[in-house]
Amino acid sequence: MSESILSERRGPVAWLSLNRPQVHNAFDDVLIVSLTEALEKLDADPGVRTVVLTGNGSCFSAGADLRWMRGMASASEQENRQDSLRLAKLMRTLQFLSKPTIARVNGAAYGGGVGLVACCDIAIGIDTAKFALSEVKLGLVPAVISPYVVAAIGLRESRRLFITGEVFDAATAARIGLLHACVPAGDLDEAIERQLHLLNKAGPNAQREAKALALRMGDAEPAQAERIDAANAELIARLRISEEGQHGLGAFLDKQAPRWVANV
Repeated sequence: MSESILSERRGPVAWLSLNRPQVHNAFDDVLIVSLTEALEKLDADPGVRTVVLTGNGSCFSAGADLRWMRGMASASEQENRQDSLRLAKLMRTLQFLSKPTIARVNGAAYGGGVGLVACCDIAIGIDTAKFALSEVKLGLVPAVISPYVVAAIGLRESRRLFITGEVFDAATAARIGLLHACVPAGDLDEAIERQLHLLNKAGPNAQREAKALALRMGDAEPAQAERIDAANAELIARLRISEEGQHGLGAFLDKQAPRWVANV
């Protein structure tokens, strides 16, 4: 595991912290692979009952790292497809982890950070946290995380937030189902401990079966998710190398307004 992920065991609870506070815990290829490997290791560990995912510093995760995005903007369609598949594997691993998962949302979550929150079984955030699915502002779409976000907040809200890219607050995130609760920052750890206490009362085998049951009843199966991920990776790779995607990414990285904003 790289230094981009911190892992701590507190009895039967494993705490994973995204550890790139200098860039607001943004994703790059190293963090994606490291977090996937950490989750797989914990899933196979019989001593782990629950996994808590959080961010180090003031943010949960700001989504994609700017330097990483700059590199992918100049990569080939095949390279972008492989990159998207790695992120898809991370989301799929978290979604279908056999252990209960809690997102401790200690601050802002954008893009892929929203995807991580949506993939966790329980999500508790501070009441000052901000959220956004802002990919359309770059000429892109939230392709890889879309199955999990739609499952969490529903089709109606997803349609609105996917096409506006707007920033929304924690109260809205709780109202639409992305968060199960939002609390003052000083109460966050107590709220997480309350969930851990409840989870500890359940039989681990029953929990595993109950989680699989809920996912199955929601038409979420690993094999189906893998097929969807492949199609979504094709989509985002195509958009990243498209003229609009290239322009949107370039404008964002150069801190300029894209032309479609100027023409409105």
